[in-house]
Amino acid sequence: MPHVVSDTALIFGRYARQTLRSKPALIFGMVQPLLFLVFFGPLLTDLPLGGRAGSWQTIVPGILVQLGLFSASFTGIGLILERRTGVIERMRVTPVSRLALLMGRVLKDVVLLLVQSLLLVCVAVVLGLRAPVLGVAIGFVFVGVLTISLASLSYALAMRVASPQGFAPVINSITMPAMLLSGILLPMSLGPRWLDIASHFVPFRYLVDGVRAAFAGEYGDGKIALASLVASALAVVAVTLGARLFRQAGA
Repeated sequence: MPHVVSDTALIFGRYARQTLRSKPALIFGMVQPLLFLVFFGPLLTDLPLGGRAGSWQTIVPGILVQLGLFSASFTGIGLILERRTGVIERMRVTPVSRLALLMGRVLKDVVLLLVQSLLLVCVAVVLGLRAPVLGVAIGFVFVGVLTISLASLSYALAMRVASPQGFAPVINSITMPAMLLSGILLPMSLGPRWLDIASHFVPFRYLVDGVRAAFAGEYGDGKIALASLVASALAVVAVTLGARLFRQAGA
């Protein structure tokens, strides 16, 4: 275990420095969710979105989960490019733990996403968001766990796919229905009954509800507890499956 932890820290440092050197990608990664918040959020501020929470307490949690869903799902593209340029081949001959090669990358993605989430919430406060600090912190934990789950699966898939052209359609076919059925944009309770029922089979629905309850300060209605169970189960399954596929691919 100490060997895995130290190797994970080593891999995390490598990719963190690489991310900081990529200024355009870093800037556009920060700006994109802010544009969505600024241009899409005001359209919904005067609409009855259901529940006792304000409009921003409904919109911002959805954008946070959307940020985690899409950002983490597409992280594997970078790994495909590393495979094609021979970086992975050179890493294979090192004594670094194969699990650390995965988790170091995932940890970098989590840190980057949390920084983006913090910036997004700060801008949302300027626009009118009012949420308890504890609720925001709980929301960040959920987004971080979601990133761990999806990034692990994304990297595992990237080790099995030969090109970005084969990777992107698979991710899009999964993330788009998941986004629409999880209530990220609008609460599913506003839709038809059949659509609301179908959304309960999507685990991200419970994460969105949990983050919204946290931002509203509703800690005792069971949504946060249910979201915690779903997020934990999803992380365990995703990391276990992702690590197994990553090892089998010879990473």
